[in-house]
Amino acid sequence: MADLTITARDGSGSFGGYLALPDSGSGPGIIVIQEIFGVNAGMRQICDWLAGEGYVAFCPDLFWRIEPGIELTDKTDEEWQKAFELYKAFDVDLGIQDIAATLETLRSHAAVTKRIGAVGYCLGGLLAYLTACRTSVDASVSYYGVGIDNYLDEANSIAGYLLMHIAEEDQFVDKAAQKTIHEALDDNPRVTIHDYPGVDHAFARPDGINFDKQAAELANRRTLDFFAQHLKR
Repeated sequence: MADLTITARDGSGSFGGYLALPDSGSGPGIIVIQEIFGVNAGMRQICDWLAGEGYVAFCPDLFWRIEPGIELTDKTDEEWQKAFELYKAFDVDLGIQDIAATLETLRSHAAVTKRIGAVGYCLGGLLAYLTACRTSVDASVSYYGVGIDNYLDEANSIAGYLLMHIAEEDQFVDKAAQKTIHEALDDNPRVTIHDYPGVDHAFARPDGINFDKQAAELANRRTLDFFAQHLKR
């Protein structure tokens, strides 16, 4: 792990996050986009996993404008309440600006070679989709993104490639929203969508209350194949 500081585009300050480097010391970059629980142990674990696969993985602290350094879990009611308060206070547009600033910093980082991707979970799943729409990221992966159906008019702006993992029993993304997403994106040649029957939101969260080993392993394998195709070629 090494530190990395990003300067905000709007001049309001700077923020950090968790950086994991591969054993080789260099590789394609991946921005790991947090859930509503901040840059916690689960996000760091994902960064370490991707670093083990040869990527320079960085998880920026996107809650820094509200309260920097947030680390919550999904294990207590108090943490859930705090997480939802942060979610309600979070500005999506500013969040994407911060991701764009992160992308610019990674492109000039000495350890990053070739292309850069992004992967996000929950709130981060929405942000991963919007990162594909609003930035020059090469490949983006969305795990059970919440609220994507409200931004489908931006899909024509996708310049790279997008992979989406949808939990069919997602308590935060109902069947109507899932149907709308499919109708809007299934014919887009830059988008691939996989559905996971019988699993709930956050089925791939390490040590999460809805973790489903079989579905998580399948989604993660598809994610690695996707990144290998678009970032390592």
